[in-house]
Amino acid sequence: MPSRQAVLAALLFFTLASCARPARPPRPDVRIPTQTLVPLPAVVEARSGPPFTITATTKILVTPGDSNVRRIGLLAADLLTFSEQSPLVVEDAPAEIPAGHLHLAIGPGQSPHPESYEITIATDAVSLRAPSPAGLFYALQTLRQLLPPAVEHRAARPVPLSLEPVHIADTPRYAWRGAMLDVSRHFFRPPDVKRYIDLIAMLKINRLHLVLSNDQGWRLEIKSWPNLARHGGSTEVGGGPGGYYTQAEYAQLVAYAADRFITIVPEIDMPGHTNAALSSYPELNCNGVAPALYSGIEVGFSTLCVDKDITYKFLDDVVREIAALTPGQWFHIGGDEVEKLTPEQYNRFIDRAQRIVDAHGKHAIGWDEIGGAPLLPNSVVQHWRPKADLREVAAKRAKVIMSPAHRTYLDMKYDEATPIGLNWAGLIPFRTAYDWDPEEIAKDLPPQSILGVEAPLWSETIATMQDIELLVFPRLAAIAEIAWSPRLGREWNSFSRRVGAQAARWSALGINFYRSPDVDWKH
Repeated sequence: MPSRQAVLAALLFFTLASCARPARPPRPDVRIPTQTLVPLPAVVEARSGPPFTITATTKILVTPGDSNVRRIGLLAADLLTFSEQSPLVVEDAPAEIPAGHLHLAIGPGQSPHPESYEITIATDAVSLRAPSPAGLFYALQTLRQLLPPAVEHRAARPVPLSLEPVHIADTPRYAWRGAMLDVSRHFFRPPDVKRYIDLIAMLKINRLHLVLSNDQGWRLEIKSWPNLARHGGSTEVGGGPGGYYTQAEYAQLVAYAADRFITIVPEIDMPGHTNAALSSYPELNCNGVAPALYSGIEVGFSTLCVDKDITYKFLDDVVREIAALTPGQWFHIGGDEVEKLTPEQYNRFIDRAQRIVDAHGKHAIGWDEIGGAPLLPNSVVQHWRPKADLREVAAKRAKVIMSPAHRTYLDMKYDEATPIGLNWAGLIPFRTAYDWDPEEIAKDLPPQSILGVEAPLWSETIATMQDIELLVFPRLAAIAEIAWSPRLGREWNSFSRRVGAQAARWSALGINFYRSPDVDWKH
């Protein structure tokens, strides 16, 4: 078994970085490498004086009695240690903080937002403060980007490490900063999902939407309906072997994400995109006959039999088992691309599905087609169709996640030469993924209705982790800045320079990123 220190070291290696964007421009000071921060913090103020130097006697002082803060302190120690033989000590902070050390504390700051944070680097001390452990974790992401990329190479860390004096105050624009991974068209095993969690945590993403079922595969063990995974999970696009997560594996993924302050949002698509379920249990079909498994990429041909009582028993069991494994408060019911039901049948089904989710203590999310159905007060609409009319959603005062396909769908090609990806929503060059704003696209919605932004990655053409990384990086950095940073002052030239400065760090982390011609890469 690996030691706790080794596990923490591995966790740190992949999961820190980033920051957000200024409400006012930072003071110009070449010593403060704001050009490396993605997304840029709200406020960056250079301070005078010599840098803070980290030595073998530097300690990480943490708020006593908080296990999450101590865990983040251990991450900080690993990040800042330049000799594996003499790791920095992590210990409880005394009442009076001595000079020469780093102090990680939970406490009030300029912003009451729980994910906000402040960093103060002076000649004789470094302070990271936040209202919650999540904010403190994000502060550490930012601190990492103030260090040279060489810290990613454990055998080549610079000695000594130093940090220039600066004060950073930061808070996110939106509560929902999401990435979606489709494991149903192609199945991705737990190590790949953990790798993805590590990478999105670098950008302060706090939601991972996992698509666990579709026509091509059912990817999670349901003990009351075991054939869903055994049979429905046995293929994928192109006829590969597929696969599924046991409930224990899924619970481990949920915990792994939570350690990085990411909430997993499971999706079981319904009533369409259900061929894997229909093939597994013939009673879910109106004619009682199970169709063959499907490995193509067409949509709209399948639907649950919405007039059968067994369908709702099935849904209740599935939602109950997944809800018990998922501490987060959301459950995604899909609801998209349903072509085999009348509007009346569809609306009745969505109403019942929401009520089942609500009965198991979760809030239902659905793609924007559900906006025409009755909505419970706590249900959320995920906007994906660029031409969808959101006025009815606005009238129902529903919260909305912005995922317009022509801007956020990471499975779209960058250009015609991109070797993988689709183009039905259009090509999405890197700049296109950045040059938009949720309020401009959702003009029919009051700004307070926008819960946040999410970048989906569907997997029709994506079969490996390298494929994922190619399509996600750098475009997810654009979505992350839109989701985190203040609208005022967000500007392409600054952003492209800061992304270009990520090349050395991303290369050190082994990310197979796309070197967009829109960026002057600094490596």
